[in-house]
Amino acid sequence: MKNHVKVARVKTDLTQQQLADLVGITRQTVSLIEKGKYNPSLKLCLQICYALNSTLDELFWMDEEDFT
Repeated sequence: MKNHVKVARVKTDLTQQQLADLVGITRQTVSLIEKGKYNPSLKLCLQICYALNSTLDELFWMDEEDFT
C-alpha cells in the first residue's frame, strides 16, 4: 500500500521510534508501514494521522489505478 507516512514523519522531525512511541506500536511496524509492506487498521491510520497532524487523504489515499 502506497502512503506518505515517511514524508510527513520527516517533515514533523520525528524518528520512526518517536512516532512508534506516540501511537503505541514498534519501530519495526512503522518501518513496514512506510515501505508499504504492512496495512494498518483504520484506527492505527487515524492515530498516525493525529500524531503527524495530517489527514487520511494526505497520508493514505489511493487512486483507482493504485488498485491494479
